[in-house]
Amino acid sequence: MPRIDAHQHFWHFDARRDAWITPDMAAIQRDFLPSDLEPLLHRHGLDGCVAVQASQSTGETEFLLELAARHDFIRGVVGWVDLQAENVSEQLAHYAQFDKLKGFRHILQGETDRALMLRPEFRRGIAALYQHGFTYDLLIQPDQLGYAAELADVFSTQPFVLDHLAKPLIKAGELEPWRRELQALAAQENVLCKVSGLVTEADWQHWTPQDFQPYLDVVFDAFGPARVLFGSDWPVCNVAGGYGRVVELLQDYVARFSVEDQAGFWGETAARVYHL
Repeated sequence: MPRIDAHQHFWHFDARRDAWITPDMAAIQRDFLPSDLEPLLHRHGLDGCVAVQASQSTGETEFLLELAARHDFIRGVVGWVDLQAENVSEQLAHYAQFDKLKGFRHILQGETDRALMLRPEFRRGIAALYQHGFTYDLLIQPDQLGYAAELADVFSTQPFVLDHLAKPLIKAGELEPWRRELQALAAQENVLCKVSGLVTEADWQHWTPQDFQPYLDVVFDAFGPARVLFGSDWPVCNVAGGYGRVVELLQDYVARFSVEDQAGFWGETAARVYHL
């Protein structure tokens, strides 16, 4: 019964490249490497992790693969590749030789074209992912949920994993239209959802567990426990409480589920979708 953190990041901090880390996020304006994460995993009874890209370059993918090759507890990597490149299939054939490379992600939430994922060139890249057995992580915001549902419907055999619940407006306490559109995405059975990135969407200094319950209820009702998996979003979570508080929050919430469903949430589902 593996226990897996299915979403975390490593980086050598670069102020220019990592401009998304603003001054109010000073807690993460430094390097974060496997030696920082491994003690946290052990402390909370987790066996391994999936390292996810934080910048958009093939160098980022290579950096994560190098770390994974040196550290057994990094069970998988979600990297970056230019899905719109004409030679994307050849690039994916190259990456298929790396056993720990499980999937890819693009920072769609930052794109001016909110429907970029539906462009023919992007869809060609998604089709190539399936041919090579890779997953695709959806990093989007609530206004992009409809486009994601359309993409998942077109590629109904491609495994998609929604990151961070699509970043609902937790601090503002708003549920709609996020709830309705998340339910539409969840109707696509090839989509799973990571419970990750929660605390950074809340009031960083003053959140309480009750702030998250309506959003967690929506996710577990829409996807069902078998399609929901744990991700810490470390080290980004450090701006709003840190690793231990994230784990405690979710332990308390999922305690209501069966032993089998809890095992799925804490690792078995991640192991299945990412072939860990």
